[in-house]
Amino acid sequence: NKSGKTPRRPPKKPSNNQKDPVGVYCRVRPLGAEDEECCIEVISNTTIQLHAPDGLKANRNGEFKETQYSFKKVFGIKTTQRELFADVAKPLVEDLIHCKNGLLFTYGVTGSGKTYTMTGSPGQGGLLPRSLDMIFNSIGPYQAKRYVFKPDDKNGMEVQNQVDALLDRQKRDSQTSVPKTPTTRRIDPEFADMISPEEACKAGEVDEDSSYSVFVSYIEIYNNYIYDLLEETPFDPIKPKWNGAGTPLRNTIEFIPPQSKILREDQNHNMYVAGCTEVEVKSTEEAFEVFWRGQKKRRIANTQLNRESSRSHSVFIIKLAQAPLDADGDNVLQDKSQVNVSQLCLVDLAGSERTSRTRAEGNRLREAGNINQSLMTLRTCIEVLRENQMCGTNKMVPYRDSKVTHLFKNYFDGEGKVRMVVCVNPKADDYEETLLVMRFAEMTQEVEVARPVDRPICGFAAGRRQRNQSPTVLNQLLQSFHPLPPCEISGPNDDVTLPRLIDALEKRHKIRKLMVEEYNKTANMLKSVLQEQDSNLLSKENFIQEQRGRLGEKDKMIQNQKNEIDRLEKKSKMLEYKIDILQKTTNIYEEDKRSLQHELESREQRLQREMSEKRRMETRMQGIVTDAKLKWEKECTGPLVRPLHRRSHSAGGERWVDHKPTTNVDLDTVLQPNIPNAIKVNAPNEKALSKCDKYVLTHQEFASDGEIQTKLIKGEVFKTRGGGQAVQFTDIETLKQENPVAASRKRRSSETGPDGEPMERNWTNVETRCSVAVEMRAGSNLGPGYQHHGYPKRRKP
Repeated sequence: NKSGKTPRRPPKKPSNNQKDPVGVYCRVRPLGAEDEECCIEVISNTTIQLHAPDGLKANRNGEFKETQYSFKKVFGIKTTQRELFADVAKPLVEDLIHCKNGLLFTYGVTGSGKTYTMTGSPGQGGLLPRSLDMIFNSIGPYQAKRYVFKPDDKNGMEVQNQVDALLDRQKRDSQTSVPKTPTTRRIDPEFADMISPEEACKAGEVDEDSSYSVFVSYIEIYNNYIYDLLEETPFDPIKPKWNGAGTPLRNTIEFIPPQSKILREDQNHNMYVAGCTEVEVKSTEEAFEVFWRGQKKRRIANTQLNRESSRSHSVFIIKLAQAPLDADGDNVLQDKSQVNVSQLCLVDLAGSERTSRTRAEGNRLREAGNINQSLMTLRTCIEVLRENQMCGTNKMVPYRDSKVTHLFKNYFDGEGKVRMVVCVNPKADDYEETLLVMRFAEMTQEVEVARPVDRPICGFAAGRRQRNQSPTVLNQLLQSFHPLPPCEISGPNDDVTLPRLIDALEKRHKIRKLMVEEYNKTANMLKSVLQEQDSNLLSKENFIQEQRGRLGEKDKMIQNQKNEIDRLEKKSKMLEYKIDILQKTTNIYEEDKRSLQHELESREQRLQREMSEKRRMETRMQGIVTDAKLKWEKECTGPLVRPLHRRSHSAGGERWVDHKPTTNVDLDTVLQPNIPNAIKVNAPNEKALSKCDKYVLTHQEFASDGEIQTKLIKGEVFKTRGGGQAVQFTDIETLKQENPVAASRKRRSSETGPDGEPMERNWTNVETRCSVAVEMRAGSNLGPGYQHHGYPKRRKP
């Protein structure tokens, strides 16, 4: 199916939530010399311990700290390549044959044994040649002919029909029919006998009803650029140069710099190298020869461009295309949607070491920095993945910051298993770099990758290939026919030919009967099989019809649920609208409540003030009533007469203390209080009171009509038992000035007494203040009348 668009394959994202951690293994290489200091010790088959070298301990003030790191498995110096492959790469190859992807990369410091682990040496093949050998040992009898599968240049595979595949094979044979030099046909001794026959292994449970084809590609990532190591150059890279005389120069090579490739995303969101060469191989030797051709091209590029091979990443990609056979079991099913392509990526990462140790300068230093940057991006991606999985965050993983991480991001997103082999050199010079490698490995094995799911191929009956290859009973019967004997009769007395012919015909008749019986048996069996298939088909159709009915019911239920959801959404919107209105109304009521609460509080405060004023007035009125009561009791009982300490009138007559405060106002009245032979004072004192026996206080205040009235408050002075003087007030005289022209004012009810007679407004206050005697002790600075002037002074009118 070459015409039309490429059909979309089923999505390969895992449907389950099962995850597996990244498998991290550790391999320790032997020391280069026996007298070298060792800083790594294998504790167990899963743990190693790092010892700080002596020089480093001296630089750290003698501090000694041993650190241990655990891995899925640790391989010591005595581990063989076969044992390493059985634990690390063999499960990945089995997954590859069962339509699952895999990623395996080696990581470590330069000189730690990464390339040896990946490639190996003659007789000690590494992970790569052993993986190829296991693949071809497993699918060897089931391989499709060349060019039946063909890459579509979009990271997919197409299935060609037999005619197109035959034409492509004839074209290839015609191109390779030119005799080549013997060196090109001979197996390269560098990769000869990589694996001994007794170490060969194969996968179990290979689908015999499928056809397989293996495609390999080899790329290099250097300075964050991708180069195709299998790309055919437009000119022969080994071409002689000519001198001026017109004769070719020997041993000259014209080097053409490689062109970088770009990464693209296919229809299933998987990353691939656009335009990368994919070579179909049919044996382990052919596949490894392709790999070695890429290795040679890589060496030439490193030599011509003056760069180190350890400062670049090499990626060898093995693609396995498989598709089921048709119902007859003869040819591959011509349906691209049934083609499954799985791949195994074997990555040899560049050496992880600091640029200061490489002693590079200029462009080499910048290129080494780019390599370290790509490894740093790999560490960053691993850190973000671990943080997202352990902390539940959703940070973006920076895959695009490096070509290495961008190319293999699908594996960390759940497209296959991921394995890493950490190679370490136990010598003391690599201690600090090895410590960084150990930390990165410890962090990597905490990342979990989604487990890939199985991909079903088709629903054909099993055993199609066997039925096509095994001879049937009918063919055996046809082959058992004996040739007829000669039928020519030599004469009338020939008694041999006819019996021989009759015997042969009878045998053929028996065989014919057996064939008819076998045919009928086969027909009956086929009929029963067809009937069984029809019944199965009918049951399947009934089941499908039943499922369609259920699906219709589910659709109706879903539609009803959608309608109910729409109704509930409308109701929810209406309720939200009502809630909004109620919220606004509540806000208005709250505002009114706050204002009313504020008004209520202000009124309560005012009421409290009024109540306190009322209580104060009540207290004052009670005092006034009490004073009035005392006054009337005093008037009813008569004045207090103390015959003791009274002066005799014959001792010189009465003498008065005339107490006129400085706040009094001089009035232009005709009547002026004039007391002869009186001691005039502004403030009473003990000396003046001791010389007199009468006391008068001139007091001024405003009357009810606004005029000033003068009161003369009189009292008697007598000595007390304490040695002081006391004043007993006995009388009040009032002097008032009125304007006869002014209109008379209406008397208030408060200005009349109980009997209707006018009474002085403030007389009671003055009487109350003056009805109590003041006792002064000898030596006191206070004189009589001090308490009577404790009220605030009135301003002059």
